[in-house]
Amino acid sequence: MSAEELIKRYEAGGGRLAAASAEGLAVPPSLHTAIVTCMDSRIDVFALFGMNIGETHVLRNAGGVVTDDVVRSLTISQRKLGTRDVLLVQHNGCGLATFTDDEFCEELAAETGMRPSWRTHAFRDPAQSVRRDVTQLRHDPFLHPDTRVRGFVLDIHAGVLEEVIVD
Repeated sequence: MSAEELIKRYEAGGGRLAAASAEGLAVPPSLHTAIVTCMDSRIDVFALFGMNIGETHVLRNAGGVVTDDVVRSLTISQRKLGTRDVLLVQHNGCGLATFTDDEFCEELAAETGMRPSWRTHAFRDPAQSVRRDVTQLRHDPFLHPDTRVRGFVLDIHAGVLEEVIVD
């Protein structure tokens, strides 16, 4: 399905589907939780946790990794909208495990003549990546001092979450 087809679905629904599902919900998420996960289209975050709209903030990017923008969004989520828990979910079989930052930057430089100013945050082992990112979030000075961070690796085929324990 193309983006054009998605717009047609929206229009066929009268352009009111999102408003109807959010009607009566407060802006702060009712579970005071933010979830950071991968943009992989196979991950249905709402089904995975049995969530409803309005219960959590969901932040997605390539790999579900902690970047400056994730920290920015989590800080706003906490400081302005009352979240306190952060769940970090990465998964096996992630595309970020198929290349390195340097490889990707060199490919882009060869194609465009420029290296990007950003990093991909590529990783080989999702559990190790989760461990690093959980540690980073737990020590971030901008997140609320009462922040509780837990990290998980999702088995993308079995739909099973395995918690990554970080001391």
